[in-house]
Amino acid sequence: MSELSHFDEAGASRMVDVSGKEISPRTARASGCVRMQPATLEMIRDRRLAKGDVLEVARLAGITASKRTGDLIPLCHPLGLDAVELSLSPEGPDTIRVEARVKSVGRTGVEMEALVAVSVACLTIYDMCKAVDRGMVIGAIQLEEKTGGRGGPYRRSEPGGSSGR
Repeated sequence: MSELSHFDEAGASRMVDVSGKEISPRTARASGCVRMQPATLEMIRDRRLAKGDVLEVARLAGITASKRTGDLIPLCHPLGLDAVELSLSPEGPDTIRVEARVKSVGRTGVEMEALVAVSVACLTIYDMCKAVDRGMVIGAIQLEEKTGGRGGPYRRSEPGGSSGR
């Protein structure tokens, strides 16, 4: 289990000790999407849902969630984030694409914070629209790129594909 840093030699779970790592700028970008009926997307665009502006509420939920990642994922380090940006944009007649960009200066990366931001933003869209469309599908939540740290940069080379390292 030596390849998996969250397990010790005996296979027990552990939080990785990052105290010896260099402090450096870290960034991560993640994305995901919510597919829905075209009529649902039209209601979101026109702000006709009873719960309010779906995209703005989802943006705030994603930002808030990114700051709580250490509380949600058991072995994640709690981090001070320097910037979190979420973009939510319609793609075609039935999809909203969600993208998060997270920045920090620290000893560990911010990939999980970006992924949590996207996940919670997508879940918020679902929650706010489920009364009119229970068939929505959340999908393709993935890390797009990251910078900083010993592992060097990562950039997704193809949809659902390999690291491009």
